[in-house]
Amino acid sequence: MKDCKIVAMIPARLGSKRIPKKNIRYMGDKPLIQYPIDLALKSGAFESVWVNTESKELGKIIQIMGAQFHERPEELAGDTATNREFTYEFLAKHPCDYVVMVNTTSPLLRQETLNRFVEYVAENDFDTILSVVSEKEETFYQDRPLNFSLQEKVNSQLLEPVEKIVWAMTAWKRETFMGLQEEGKNPVFGGKLGKYAVPKDESCDLDTEEDWRIAEGILLSRSLTKEKERYVSL
Repeated sequence: MKDCKIVAMIPARLGSKRIPKKNIRYMGDKPLIQYPIDLALKSGAFESVWVNTESKELGKIIQIMGAQFHERPEELAGDTATNREFTYEFLAKHPCDYVVMVNTTSPLLRQETLNRFVEYVAENDFDTILSVVSEKEETFYQDRPLNFSLQEKVNSQLLEPVEKIVWAMTAWKRETFMGLQEEGKNPVFGGKLGKYAVPKDESCDLDTEEDWRIAEGILLSRSLTKEKERYVSL
């Protein structure tokens, strides 16, 4: 599997609604769309790096940044279009072994995390690999405890972790994805499924202005000079 052909796909609709025009909005010193482009190009792991967008104007900008432009059909550019649909359309035009979707909504990803994720893809034989954040926290689902008992309290480090999909990075084997889609089955979680845990401080998913402010704060904290820890004198 180590010699497999892997391409990067960065989905970037221009007409986002919850955070308007987020992909061309500056976060820190560069626009949001540039974060995944820089990571993918610097990794050196991809046969090619594509931005999947309906916008010709954005297509021109991303080519200046070093990525290639895949023009998404207008019918897949609306709010109802799913990654199932636009990924299939992309794969139909780009032969490869795997596609790795790197989302613009996860600007906190570090270079080493993406590099290790791609290594994990190449070294295994999964059909789908999801990025998750693993947390040992008491968790409810539909008013029922999911990973703990109401009859006792245990230390959090002893809990079974819950794993939340964060969509920062997702890998799909092209053959499996296309085959399931053509059979009318959901390929997004298809085939042999793997999970890759990312650090919690890299797992943001920009859906709201609150998410944006949190991500900006973390980016700012990374740029500050690291001070030696200080403690209250006892």
